[in-house]
Amino acid sequence: MSYHKNTGNNDKFSNIDIENYFTKDQLEGLMFEYAKINKNYQSAIKEVTTKLEILDGDFQLRHMHNPIHSIGSRVKSPESIAEKIVRKGLSMDLRDVSKSLLDIAGVRVICNYIEDIYLIAGLLKGQSDIRTIREVDYIKNPKENGYRSLHLIIAVPVFFVDRVEEIPVEVQIRTIA
Repeated sequence: MSYHKNTGNNDKFSNIDIENYFTKDQLEGLMFEYAKINKNYQSAIKEVTTKLEILDGDFQLRHMHNPIHSIGSRVKSPESIAEKIVRKGLSMDLRDVSKSLLDIAGVRVICNYIEDIYLIAGLLKGQSDIRTIREVDYIKNPKENGYRSLHLIIAVPVFFVDRVEEIPVEVQIRTIA
């Protein structure tokens, strides 16, 4: 599954010409590095979505209720990463970008009820191999535009052939409405 941010004409960065900010070599380097790290972030998303699916199934078995309505995911596009680098004034070094941009991998969880949001967040954060990096509660403290969601940045271990790497994933949990 995937979700995409609407980057239509209302996006204040839709008219940024990233070629004005980066040389051709920098852009090619970013694309090459993106291909390498995309695999890692896709793997982290699989880890998180699998955990969420298991939690939802177990909760259904025990309580006859599915707290999760649906799960979607995405890895930020190279263009979106470049736009955020420009907006935040970050270094083009991908090692720095990976440490600075904690929302390259994203999972969106849709729940039926607000109490399910906090239930799922608690169950996910309670797993021994998950480390919570940041939590922002836009349900208790909605944005001025009315946006309501619980945002977690978590680090999840991903097991590769030659290493284990902790990779950050942004998890947005909200209701259908």
